[in-house]
Amino acid sequence: MALTPNLNAYLYFETVARRGTITRAAEELSVSPSAVSQQVKLLEQRLGVKLFRRDGRVLSLTLEGEQLFQSSTTALRLLRDAGRHLGKTRETHRLNLRVTPSFGVRWLAPRLADFVAQHPDWDLRVDAAPDPTDFEREVMDLDIRYGTGDWQGLHARAVVHDHVLPLCSPDYLARLDTTQDPGALLDQARLIDSARALCQWDFWLTHYGIATRGNRKSILMDRSSMALQLALDGAGIVLESLALALPEVAENRLVPVLPAIPVLTFPSYWAICPARYLNRRAVRLFLTWLEQEVAAHSAQLDDVLAHHGLSVTELTLENGQFSPR
Repeated sequence: MALTPNLNAYLYFETVARRGTITRAAEELSVSPSAVSQQVKLLEQRLGVKLFRRDGRVLSLTLEGEQLFQSSTTALRLLRDAGRHLGKTRETHRLNLRVTPSFGVRWLAPRLADFVAQHPDWDLRVDAAPDPTDFEREVMDLDIRYGTGDWQGLHARAVVHDHVLPLCSPDYLARLDTTQDPGALLDQARLIDSARALCQWDFWLTHYGIATRGNRKSILMDRSSMALQLALDGAGIVLESLALALPEVAENRLVPVLPAIPVLTFPSYWAICPARYLNRRAVRLFLTWLEQEVAAHSAQLDDVLAHHGLSVTELTLENGQFSPR
């Protein structure tokens, strides 16, 4: 059985056919004319056909040569294009990330400059959207999603815990009578809820057995970032998480309203993607970086809890309901 000609033979043949002479082909390929002539002759021998008609130094393609030229030109172009694409892939990397809006704005965005500094050759696309990614239809590498961790068919890794407690501005707290019991204190205030929060006022009050008169004034906001801004502006008491409000609490722009009542904590922000995506370098690098940022966040959180003398009660979610762990 005849050996299949090597790739160089096709390359040399295609260059001769395109340039018209062996000399010009040799100049383009930076080899000797004899090397080009030898490769073309070996190719003709192995294929068993004449590829060129020779009239002195002038070469013209035979019918078989024309057919091979069309095929080899197409194949070599595909190889060159693939090489250019791989070269660009080595030089430029991309991470497509989706994130829950409030978490993206308040927690992730202030930290992303560090990721970019560590990976300067990476392109980063961040999509802040309330709905989770459809990985079968959308071009996305990873989604950081707020919820209970129940995403069928997807790998879900808890990355950040909520630490929920009532917070308000120092000026607003100064207007309240903090000597009263918790129920009476809250009856004086306007309570701010986040519509999408896993832990809202009704659950929190019931969990701690705090009775109010039931005619309390309330504000319901669609986003945690909006609810926190209202509290910062002195509009009321927000039941929110230190995951989003830690900088403001650390700077005493928001303060705990009932520090004697334990902070409720539970896993709430999850990195989700198809399990096979964990093999992607972009996903692995980002998750490693995220773990480092979460560790730094947790250390700062512990300092804030200690500064305000706050204790913690951990919850689990069972059958869609919270229960003490």
